[in-house]
Amino acid sequence: MTLVFRPATEKHSVPVIDRMMDILTELERRVDGASITDLTATLRQPRSSVYRILNTLERHDMVRRDGAGTYVLGARLLSLASHAASGAGRIDLPDVAQPVLNRLAEVLGEGIKLTVVDAQGLLVIAAAQGRREYALNVRSGQRLPLHVGAAGKVLLAHLPEAERRKSLAGDLGTMPGGKRVKAADLDRDLERIRAEGWARDWGEHSASIHAIAVPVTDASGQVVAALSVPFLAGAGEARVAEIRAAALEAGTQLSARLKDA
Repeated sequence: MTLVFRPATEKHSVPVIDRMMDILTELERRVDGASITDLTATLRQPRSSVYRILNTLERHDMVRRDGAGTYVLGARLLSLASHAASGAGRIDLPDVAQPVLNRLAEVLGEGIKLTVVDAQGLLVIAAAQGRREYALNVRSGQRLPLHVGAAGKVLLAHLPEAERRKSLAGDLGTMPGGKRVKAADLDRDLERIRAEGWARDWGEHSASIHAIAVPVTDASGQVVAALSVPFLAGAGEARVAEIRAAALEAGTQLSARLKDA
């Protein structure tokens, strides 16, 4: 159970906004969403209050509800997050990116994700579902660690050096097979990514899932997002080359759209 405590020194706060932030924070923590009953029990807020806040947030597209009554973070909130994370000013990054993601999903038949980095790690801000048999399910709102996976490595590779070194310090954990992640090995991989312009995940989140990711740049040339294509392990090298080429082309197209926005 998550208990929420308020500092005794807080003054001039608005209680309903505090309760709203508690709800949004809990939804951020629950990657599969939460029902009103879940939120009421976890946050110990009155059901009527949770219901009214969720209805208001849904009306503003800050949360969305699926057919089973489960709430997840909404597209508007993700759009706001992308501005803060990417520094893209008034550009609505998910909105600009969605047509490119949709086209790439149609071409490859795989799920497509657009990911940015913020203070908490990686945040998927836009996605397009693939129609290929066994295409992996993708969705916006996912949070992932920065140093694991193709998208994370693309973004980590292009962070300022001081931030990159800080991210590589300490325990980086282990791969699904139990192999420890070494900072020196990862740093060499990041150097290659900067030189070649793309990254591959060889089962770093899950042994059965690989991915290709490419950088997306804004008008200043700064990398503001990573476009990635996850796919099932076992794909032949010809298929991997096809995915890489299509992803690189889509990344170039999206970067051009951001320059013109």
